[in-house]
Amino acid sequence: MVLLAAAVCTKAGKAIVSRQFVEMTRTRIEGLLAAFPKLMNTGKQHTFVETESVRYVYQPMEKLYMVLITTKNSNILEDLETLRLFSRVIPEYCRALEENEISEHCFDLIFAFDEIVALGYRENVNLAQIRTFTEMDSHEEKVFRAVRETQEREAKAEMRRKAKELQQARRDAERQGKKAPGFGGFGSSTVSGSSTAAMITETIIETDKPKVAPAPARPSGPSKALKLGAKGKEVDNFVDKLKSEGETIMSSNMGKRTSDATKVHAPPINMESVHMKIEEKITLTCGRDGGLQNMELHGMIMLRISDDKFGRIRLHVENEDKKGVQLQTHPNVDKKLFTAESLIGLKNPEKSFPVNSDVGVLKWRLQTTEESFIPLTINCWPSESGNGCDVNIEYELQEDNLELNDVIITIPLPSGVGAPVIGEIDGEYRHDSRRNTLEWCLPVIDAKNKSGSLEFSIAGQPNDFFPVQVSFVSKKNYCNIQVTKVTQVDGNSPVRFSTETTFLVDKYEIL
Repeated sequence: MVLLAAAVCTKAGKAIVSRQFVEMTRTRIEGLLAAFPKLMNTGKQHTFVETESVRYVYQPMEKLYMVLITTKNSNILEDLETLRLFSRVIPEYCRALEENEISEHCFDLIFAFDEIVALGYRENVNLAQIRTFTEMDSHEEKVFRAVRETQEREAKAEMRRKAKELQQARRDAERQGKKAPGFGGFGSSTVSGSSTAAMITETIIETDKPKVAPAPARPSGPSKALKLGAKGKEVDNFVDKLKSEGETIMSSNMGKRTSDATKVHAPPINMESVHMKIEEKITLTCGRDGGLQNMELHGMIMLRISDDKFGRIRLHVENEDKKGVQLQTHPNVDKKLFTAESLIGLKNPEKSFPVNSDVGVLKWRLQTTEESFIPLTINCWPSESGNGCDVNIEYELQEDNLELNDVIITIPLPSGVGAPVIGEIDGEYRHDSRRNTLEWCLPVIDAKNKSGSLEFSIAGQPNDFFPVQVSFVSKKNYCNIQVTKVTQVDGNSPVRFSTETTFLVDKYEIL
């Protein structure tokens, strides 16, 4: 099969979007498409017409035609199969089969066409693979977002430091009986203390820290202290505009919805002066026929101290993990003390941990291909029937000590075939016709609810229902590593502390 070009044109032969797979001038392709409507015989059901040099294989799409121009010696059966795949790709990117909609998404269609045909020959791909290839993650974009988030955190930390300096200067002036200095210009030094406190309170609320004490800010009239969030608002407005135009916007956490679920559903934490945040993220890839291709888990203990008198402390860590995780302490932590007694303390016991900042004191990593380590197994069994496919999906929790919340199992669906017919289901489901996905939603999976199944029927082929993606959050970590006690270096007296544990999904796919 030698495919010369693929085009979407009007019934008058006007080309809307055309992709040539061999060297061909614009005049040549426009001439071929302009002659195409004149060659068709009205009232007949043929899906191809021929001239002395080329063959047109076409499919009507409302007011448009999807046309493939091939050589006359190409295999007509392969041409028809390729044409069907092209016709299924177009509704994937265009909400309506109209000329203006095709023109608006022309580059998306060209990129998808290139995945189907290369140098005139059909590639062995299906619709799900085309969707995966065209939506490939960008490493440069992730790096850019990580740098931007770091800059924002540094700006917020600098803002808090300046606010503390201004508050201390005002207190020193009041203590000495002098007039509180105004740090603005042009007569702005007469701003009252109450308005100063109000301004800094409003500024601090914009930060993302759970506990921030109000402190006065720069009380100048033309000051830009309250405009720190302005750039973020401009970004939000730009994102909203893109969404209104039909673009799919991924979140900064690699497009994952688990982080949003954590923010929405996580209850407020009663933070003590010594607070630990234990966070684990899992990346897992399984084959549809069984077998764990790769599983990688990263965990970390973040320590935050908000009171100077608790700076010199030690953390008692209980490690009951039996899966073979690799532990690594912070360079300033006494590694020998941790190895011998499972205590996390500084190498120099006279020094204190940093105050009011998150410090990673211990991290661990687990990488394996052992199937018994999979926390939640997913089996997807699509089987062809007379009217399409009957799909059976089941899950099973293999780690009984886990409690998974807000579990969403996302199954891709063929485009343009309507909604699936649900047979039996444990939990609830959502059908997203725009993204052509079926979301199986389960509020809780634990030892009492460790298995369940979903059955549905829809037109399509077995390959259309992969890859299956899973997301969840949990308040229990996968590796049994916990901080059981906190004591002071001097006297070994116990210290009250609080702990926040989160187990998140970075990537969880069944290919």
